[in-house]
Amino acid sequence: MVDIAVIGNHEFILGFRLAGITKTYATDSANDVLDAVNAVLADNRVGILVMNSTDMAHLPARLQQILENSVQPTVIALGEEGSGGVSMRERIKRSVGVDLWK
Repeated sequence: MVDIAVIGNHEFILGFRLAGITKTYATDSANDVLDAVNAVLADNRVGILVMNSTDMAHLPARLQQILENSVQPTVIALGEEGSGGVSMRERIKRSVGVDLWK
């Protein structure tokens, strides 16, 4: 079983906590986000990382690229669509190995 981790401000993570996700990282600053991302990447039990796309945009470019190409954990950035990143469909295809929309 893989864990789901959620990184974001208190309002962002609240709904996930109410849904039963226990690995939540409340962040108040860009440094908090960076620390939380590094903690999640070091935890090999985390299979899915959910974070706010705004927070992801504040990370160093190299780390953003690592997260966008990551399969373990699969990173899902929620927020504005069309931000130039990889689509959720493509991320799922990479992690599962098949295109579930076909």
